Order: sequence, then structure tokens, then C-alpha cells
Amino acid sequence: MLRFSSTVLRFALTLAVTFLGLLLVTFLIGRVVPIDPVLAAVGDRAPPEVYERVRIELGLDLPLWQQFLLYIEAVLQGDFGTSVLTSRPVLEDIGRVFPATLELATVATLIGVVLGIPMGVAGAVWQGRWPDHLVRVLGLVGYSVPVFWLGLMGLLLFYAKLGWVEGPGRLDVFYEDLVTPVTGVILLDSAMAGEWDVFWNAFGHVILPAAILGYFSLAYIARMTRSLMLEQLRQEYITTARVKGVPEWRIVWRHALGNCAVPLITVVALSYGGLLEGSVLTETVFAWPGLGAYLTSSLLNADMNAVLGATICVGTVFIGLNFLSDLLYRLLDPRARA
Repeated sequence: MLRFSSTVLRFALTLAVTFLGLLLVTFLIGRVVPIDPVLAAVGDRAPPEVYERVRIELGLDLPLWQQFLLYIEAVLQGDFGTSVLTSRPVLEDIGRVFPATLELATVATLIGVVLGIPMGVAGAVWQGRWPDHLVRVLGLVGYSVPVFWLGLMGLLLFYAKLGWVEGPGRLDVFYEDLVTPVTGVILLDSAMAGEWDVFWNAFGHVILPAAILGYFSLAYIARMTRSLMLEQLRQEYITTARVKGVPEWRIVWRHALGNCAVPLITVVALSYGGLLEGSVLTETVFAWPGLGAYLTSSLLNADMNAVLGATICVGTVFIGLNFLSDLLYRLLDPRARA
């Protein structure tokens, strides 16, 4: 019991230090960038007395270490300030746009996992043959082709020419406000409400940008799965299983892939986190009203409260995913529990 308590305490301390480091980085970014937060709030035509009053209200007259402590206190209370662009609290804005990014990244990750892991396994099993070459070529293209170009070509082909998918945005205008938001994820909310017309319209909108993002996730997951499987297939326990006459499919999918499950958790978690933060260009191309589009518009309008709030949100997601990965490690690998 004592050992378990010390492990939990050490892990909680690690999370706290990591989060504190994230806050320190965002705080320094807000002070280093050549943007005056007072001018962003009052405008460049405000009289000097108004400028000075707002400067004092924001605590910018205090020493840097006091400003940092006030910053930590505000963030822990969920106060990221007010967005200059929308005139609403930044946390409210993030709560409005983040479900769209979460929906897009989740569907993309599912595509990457469902297709990427079998492709990586096939590349390892048939190393040096055409399935392996195909997996490596697809991975190379996935790493090389710019995402905005792939998105534009996808819209041109599958939406404009073939009409297989819906256009930019999350929903057609006709279906907006037909479902009461519960989670903010339209696919989930419409399914819970039984509004299947809305569900399929939302699916038609999300599938193309999710497939574009999922292709990049697929390339990464397939490549890492192939490397991990090649390492496992060279181990002595695989040779022993073959000598004993264990079926090849069982060796590959049960033994080799089973031993790859733990490191694959990290691969999938990092891929998921990367999609949550790296969907800026995709959201811009597809007019997807998510965190990436919100962050882009905030940067273009020098809205630093919104920029830093979105950065903290993404960093917190990464910390949470690492925490979840560690928990799954301990569930799947007895050596980690020991």
C-alpha cells in the first residue's frame, strides 16, 4: 500500500511539474512576442490615462515573478482572459470550438489505427515483397505531400467532380440547430437524438477532412507498427512458437502484435495529440470551425489571450494523453506494474 501511494504521489508530482512548465512557456511567450496586450485591449487611440489604468488592471506594472503567480492563479481558476476578437471569455470560445476539432481528430485517428496497424503488420510479415514496398511508398507519400494541397485536391475530386462527399463546414445550413448540443460532437449528439439525417449529413462533411488527416496518421502508425513487428518477429520466442507448430496467423496477430501493443499505445496517443494540434491547415481548407481555425484567426488578429489559451488547451491534452498511456501501460504490461 505504501509503495502504491508513493507511486501515485510521484506520478501526480510529475504531472504537476509538467503542467507548471507548460504555464511557464506560455507565460514567457506572452511576454516575449512584440504585441502590447494593453493596446490590443484598448486600441491605439486610447488616451494615456486609460492605457495606464488598463495596464495596472492587467497587472503589467508588477514584477515578472508576481505576474507569473497571478497567471497561474487565473489559469487554475479557468480564467484565460477575454478574447479581443470575439469579446467573450477565451475558455468559453475554446469550449465552443474544441468539440469540432475533437470530432475531426477522433475520426481521423480511427482511420489511421484501423488501416495503419494491419498495413504495418503486412509490411513486416512480407518484408522485401510488394506489400512491404506498398506500405513504405504510402508512408513516404504521407510524409511528403503538403496537407493543404491534398485537401484541395480532395475537395476538387470527391466534392466538386464526383459529388461523393459534402462540402466544407460541419453541416449544411438546412440541418443546423436541429439537434440540441450535448457533447458538441455532432455525430454523437445526432445519434443520441435519433436524428439520422443530421448524422449522415455530418458524416458526409467530416469524412473527407478526416480521411486527409487520417492518411498522415496512417503513414506514421503503419511505419512504426512495421518497425516494432520486425523487431518482435526476430525474437527467439517467435522461432520457438514456429518450431512447436503454432499457426502463423496466431504467431503474428497474437504473440508478435500482442508484444507490440504497449509501445503502440504511445504511437497512437502521440498521433492523436498531433492531430488535435496540427489540424490548422486542414480546418482552414475545409472551413472547419475548430480549434485550429480559431487559433489561426487569433494569431492573425494578435489576440494573445486566445492564442495562449488554445496553446494551454493543446498542451493539457498532450499531458492527459501521456497520463492515459501510462495507465494503459500498467494494465497491459505486468512488468510496468512491478
